[in-house]
Parts: sequence; C-alpha cells; structure tokens
Amino acid sequence: MLRHAARSLVSRAAASRRALSTAAVREEAADDSAFIDAWKKVAPNIEAPKTPISLMQPRPPTPAAIPSKLTVNFVLPYKSEIANKEVDMVIVPATTGQMGVLPGHVSTIAELKPGVLSVHEGNDVTKYFVSSGFAFVHANSIADIVAVEAVPVDQIDPALVQQGLTEFNAKLGSASTDLEKAEAQIGVDVHSALNAALSG
Repeated sequence: MLRHAARSLVSRAAASRRALSTAAVREEAADDSAFIDAWKKVAPNIEAPKTPISLMQPRPPTPAAIPSKLTVNFVLPYKSEIANKEVDMVIVPATTGQMGVLPGHVSTIAELKPGVLSVHEGNDVTKYFVSSGFAFVHANSIADIVAVEAVPVDQIDPALVQQGLTEFNAKLGSASTDLEKAEAQIGVDVHSALNAALSG
C-alpha cells in the first residue's frame, strides 16, 4: 500500500512539473498578450507594465556536439578581466570545493569563496585570487564568472599577507563582541586563503 501511495505521488509530481524549454516561454507569451488586452480594457489611457515573461529571451541552443573549447567571461564591478576568451578549462573556488569546468559541463550556478581561480589555456595557466562572487556555467559551453574583487596571484605581496594574517589573528583573540569576532574571522579566512594561494 505504501508503495502504491509513493508511486501515485511521483506520477502527480511529474505531471505537475513544467518543462523548461524555450517552447514553454513562447506558449506563455500568449498569456502575456492576454494580460495586455485585459489591461487595455481596464485602463486604456495607461501603458501596460512590462511583465517578467516579456523580458525573457530564448535560451541559446545547446550544441549537438561538445565544443573543443570553453568560452569564458570574467568580470569585476569595475572592469572586464576576460571577455569571450576560448580556453581549455577553468577551475573556480566554489563554496562546495574546487570546481573544474570543461567544455560541455552541465549548467551550474556556484557561489565563490576566497580562493584561486585558474584559467587553463594549453600549457599556460593564469591564476587570480578572488574574494567572492558567482560562476554561471551554461549548457552551450559558456562560463560567466562574476567576482567582487580579483587580483592576479603574481601581484600579491607575501609579506603583506603574513602581516595581515598576524593582525587579524590578534584581533580575533582580543575581540569582545560578536561583530568584532565576525570581522576578525573574515580577515583571518581571507588572509589564510591568500597565504594558501601563494604557497600552492
């Protein structure tokens, strides 16, 4: 009996699940026009507001074959570090651990933690230290990486990292409020990640 109940729940969930495709977006666009028609009847002198469905764009097509290269966009709030560059692989410091992204990777969104982002292009590896951000991996072998702050690893001064780590460890030991402890812990975490980036 329990098996039959579970089977009926699974079939109901599958039936109610909406397919995620651009065809579904086109079908829902008809609902958008119905909204606009109803709006014009109620408020003919006021322009109808934009609805979320009107702003959606069709998804880029997923290639039939896996491309040989991954297209990477790496942006910061104040500049674009890498734009539409074709590379072999990117390794990002996700909060769940280091995540390697190759061409044909499954669509993923990953939150970034302080750590090393490495871009592999043939035998060349470019490394950046990122403070935080997000990586968006698309099914069409495009990866968009958005970081709050980033600096090439070869531009980091090891002496300043050690000095900062010592200072924040002292602040953590002498912190009396929760806010002071949290701020000191963030400093320790970031400087520890910087230290690991330099030594690894």
